[in-house]
Amino acid sequence: MTTPSETSPSRMNSTQAWVSYLSKVELPVLANTLRQINELTDSRNSTVNELANVILNDAQLTSQVLRLSNTVFYNQTRTQVSTVSRAITLIGFDAVKSMAISSLIVDSLLKRNDRPHLLRCLARAIHAAVQARCLMPKRTEHALEEVFIGALLMNIGELAFWSCETEQASELEERLRLEEPSVEAQKAVLHTTFTEITRGLVDAWSLGPFIKEVVAPGKANSMASSLVRNSVEMARVSENGWSGAEMDKVLEKLSDDIGETPAAIRDQLKVNAQEATKVAVSLGIPQVTALLPGNQESAPDAQAPAMDSDLQLQILRELTQTLAEKPDINEVCQLVIEGIHRAIGMQRVALLMTDRSGELLVPRKVGGRGTEEWREHFVIKKDGTGPLGPLLPHGPCAVYEPRKQIEGVPYDRWLGKVPALAGSLKAKGRLVGLFYADNAAAGYVPSEQQLAAFGHFIQNAQLCLTLMSARG
Repeated sequence: MTTPSETSPSRMNSTQAWVSYLSKVELPVLANTLRQINELTDSRNSTVNELANVILNDAQLTSQVLRLSNTVFYNQTRTQVSTVSRAITLIGFDAVKSMAISSLIVDSLLKRNDRPHLLRCLARAIHAAVQARCLMPKRTEHALEEVFIGALLMNIGELAFWSCETEQASELEERLRLEEPSVEAQKAVLHTTFTEITRGLVDAWSLGPFIKEVVAPGKANSMASSLVRNSVEMARVSENGWSGAEMDKVLEKLSDDIGETPAAIRDQLKVNAQEATKVAVSLGIPQVTALLPGNQESAPDAQAPAMDSDLQLQILRELTQTLAEKPDINEVCQLVIEGIHRAIGMQRVALLMTDRSGELLVPRKVGGRGTEEWREHFVIKKDGTGPLGPLLPHGPCAVYEPRKQIEGVPYDRWLGKVPALAGSLKAKGRLVGLFYADNAAAGYVPSEQQLAAFGHFIQNAQLCLTLMSARG
């Protein structure tokens, strides 16, 4: 993760300075990829291949799009989708474009930072996007995805700002902590507002005419842009509950948009909020579900997301087939990593193996958002000493629950400090490897079902090692 001194040599003091800094210094890859995707419209057959190619250029994006393609929110036929081109054919160009943009926003911003303000903004954006899509009365695919992306990106300036480690971000965070009014604090620290930065980014990143209409000053020009604005406002207000004067005002506006009674809309909003929770989990950010309406009360004891039992079974079958044909430890371990990440629902996964000294466990494979630093720095001493020594399980696999005031490590704010799953690999009775999985900022302890499934995957890796040792 970058530090303020590396990325922010001077303070930004205008809208244009922030737009230029976010576009060229902090988020050029996100800006360019979003521009590429938004420039594609389903006006000729070649664009299907172009969209597929943009997605396939990024392995993480491909994985996320395929995961979303198999959720009921997007794929009500429940037909299994295993390729991007099949997803575009079955689910539709606009829907896959929408998934790609959602995944890009989440991955690009969260891998840089996970400060509470960013998580809160992401929760609001996802909630508003799902609500707008579910409330939209004009049920064409293009209209549904247009309002979804419109709501998701309506506060892109604020999302981009909080993803960066700048001196001004820390300053604004402190002012907001002291409950200074938000807009006044923004003007004092940034010399502009999030709204102005958003308008600048919409232009600079070529996010399209509809989003430009949504963020423009003045009255909304269409029902769709009005619905997006009111859905975004509703997502903010709903954090204080589904009733009250503010919520009543928003419900009246939504009633004007879609022609339903406020009472009927309120009931629908509650149902849609649960759908937003599922979408957040499918996007790989279960930690924001505690911030969505209806979930706040359970935040301290948040539950692990539901596992994908079908995918788990599919990967276990592939493991069995691999072991039956010709055991290959690299192939088996890659399948195990994928199973733990995708089927069990753990955000970050690593396989560590003994180094040449025989005294340390070092990364062999890593998977998931936020594991870049692990490749170079994640080390566990096999004798159990050091800050990460307690991660070594007593037995084949276990749930690790951190002790209070644990030291932690400088390169990752969560390692050793959050609940995790750990499973050991042995050869001839000696510890030679360790699978580790956690959920970063998410506050829940992995469930018994997750531990059991984790154990099944570890057993396959262990069996592969045992077979190879016997043949060797």
